[in-house]
Amino acid sequence: MLLNLPNALATFRIALAPLMLFFLIERDSAILFGIHYSWLDFFAATIFLVACITDFFDGYIARKFDQVTTLGKVLDPLADKMLVLAGFIGLMILDRASGWLVFLILTREFFITGLRVMAASDGIEIASSMLGKVKTIIQMVAIWWLLIDWPFGGELLVIATIITLYSGYEYTIKYVKNFH
Repeated sequence: MLLNLPNALATFRIALAPLMLFFLIERDSAILFGIHYSWLDFFAATIFLVACITDFFDGYIARKFDQVTTLGKVLDPLADKMLVLAGFIGLMILDRASGWLVFLILTREFFITGLRVMAASDGIEIASSMLGKVKTIIQMVAIWWLLIDWPFGGELLVIATIITLYSGYEYTIKYVKNFH
């Protein structure tokens, strides 16, 4: 079944990414005229939080009720990447996130996605590691923290970057050792 609940939740997350970005980068548009920036931060952070919660539930439901599909294997990481990309673009425009750290995180994300595609073309699936899951959680916390503009967001982003790069290293070593 293509449109099961997990796939619908992933599709919903895909739709939330541009909406969140809109609140971050279109602050002076006529549609948002008169809404204080702190409210726009709140709306963006709430959208991001809802997306993070649906990310947890779509994976949980897919595994628990045996609803894992090929479409879901594409939609879920796509939704994750779109949310992270939208969050980081908005945060960079608002000057809340270091362009260098965002560059490093996004480069790792695209590199590992490419690595997984190469492995898949050889009929090999590289499953998410525990560190990869921790990386995702830390990235989401850092983005949310920066969206609400709390203190020490930059430091949290540094931690997220370090974990992100290390998990990318771990995936690369695993791929090289086990698959080539």
